[in-house]
Amino acid sequence: MNRRRAVVALVAFGVLRGSPGLSAQQPLKVWRVGFLSLNSAAQSTGGAAAFVQAMRGLGYAEGRNLVIEWRFADGNFERLPDMAADLVQRKVDVIVAVASAAIGAAQHATTTIPIVMATTGDPVGSGFVKSLARPGGNITGISNMGGDIGAKLFDLLLEVVPKPSLVAVLVSPTSTTYRAITESIRGAATKASVRILVLEVSNPQEIEPAFATMAREHAGALIVGAAPFFAVRREQVAELALKYRLPSMHGNRASVAAGGMMGYGSATDNFARSAVYVDRIFRGAKPGDLPVEQPARLELVINLKTATALGVTIPKSILLRADEVIR
Repeated sequence: MNRRRAVVALVAFGVLRGSPGLSAQQPLKVWRVGFLSLNSAAQSTGGAAAFVQAMRGLGYAEGRNLVIEWRFADGNFERLPDMAADLVQRKVDVIVAVASAAIGAAQHATTTIPIVMATTGDPVGSGFVKSLARPGGNITGISNMGGDIGAKLFDLLLEVVPKPSLVAVLVSPTSTTYRAITESIRGAATKASVRILVLEVSNPQEIEPAFATMAREHAGALIVGAAPFFAVRREQVAELALKYRLPSMHGNRASVAAGGMMGYGSATDNFARSAVYVDRIFRGAKPGDLPVEQPARLELVINLKTATALGVTIPKSILLRADEVIR
């Protein structure tokens, strides 16, 4: 899906349609939201649609009292600073930023325009907020707990692939949570007496050689650390995991939908919750006074088609616990 078709898809979700529930007495104020994402428009369709739908439910509709300036970096980190600066120049009322790199770009672009984090793994460690309870400054929003669930990813994987001799862990130093994820997995692996092979990847050219190393070292399974770097390359990572016959565990649903075997992480309701933050800011709340939320729920997703292709039998106990099974 190219950029134009993806934007058309967003329109189809209702981004340009008015909400019939809006009262004729609505104030004439037209709010401007900048939506800044590291992902492509095609990859952002689900989250963007959830955000738009939630905004409509709160009484905001494009073409009536809302303008959304969509900015998608297509996985290119270098584009984000200019995009953030452009949103500031356009005097948007709020910037909704998706992924740590986008949040960082927005943070460097403005200290006055409120920034709502739609998803990030470690907002305190990244320097976006002072604390979850009292963010301070002009940034608040949602944490996806990406740096805290490494041990859970490991434990779930071992329920499906019991006692592999070696588990590969693919992480990227471009993510602020990669050390936390690595240490969390390392601790769980030590308890289970399973060896791990940590592979750090910083650029696209290093991805396939990392998989070749996994094969050479006879890894029996793979955990992909939650990172924007991998999120924008999820199709490639899923294809390589299948090519090298590696059952894979991911930190989000999108990677499983792209072909990964299993995923456990925050749901797309992060984007709907972001809309609530935007509404509260529009109503006068200061972002520094709004506590950062952690996800209300984490979802387990299984790609049964991928598991079958790998010859992996998903235990019934896991299937019954899954929030979604992709067949």
